[in-house]
Amino acid sequence: MLTAPLLAAVAATLTLSARHPGGAFTHERRVGLDGRVFTVHSLATRRHRLDLLSRLPHVVRGEMSLVGPAPLAPGDPRTAAPWRQFVRPGLTGLAQVRRRSPWPWDEPALLDQHYVEHHWIGLDLAILVRTPAVAAAPYGAGAAAPRIPAQGHLSDTDHRPRGYSAAG
Repeated sequence: MLTAPLLAAVAATLTLSARHPGGAFTHERRVGLDGRVFTVHSLATRRHRLDLLSRLPHVVRGEMSLVGPAPLAPGDPRTAAPWRQFVRPGLTGLAQVRRRSPWPWDEPALLDQHYVEHHWIGLDLAILVRTPAVAAAPYGAGAAAPRIPAQGHLSDTDHRPRGYSAAG
């Protein structure tokens, strides 16, 4: 309710803009909880992440959560990961707030899996606190942070105890 006036103003601006002849909203199919496919309706903004606010109705309907792994398109090979079947995709997530991180372990799929395997309310709150700053930054603002040369690339198993399996 609080964001409705801002979203209405942005939608009206996009509708009247010559840059967006297709309308103010995009419609994309995504895979959600238990592999169910749903359509995400978002504002067609790219400069700032106002599209996150336009996805809030999906949270209210239970198709998405505030924090979770990124929603993927049907047919994306990453949707077959067993851990993705047990969570709703999120408006924001660990991969989104760490996208310009200097840490070597910054692959979105690994961060999404790490979130699912280790999420708790404290992590959700930390991600939600960092999201406004990340969302306010325009796409492409600054290059991705360079990797630290002395550090190797971590795999998805480097943070797990010996003998751990995500499948079991």
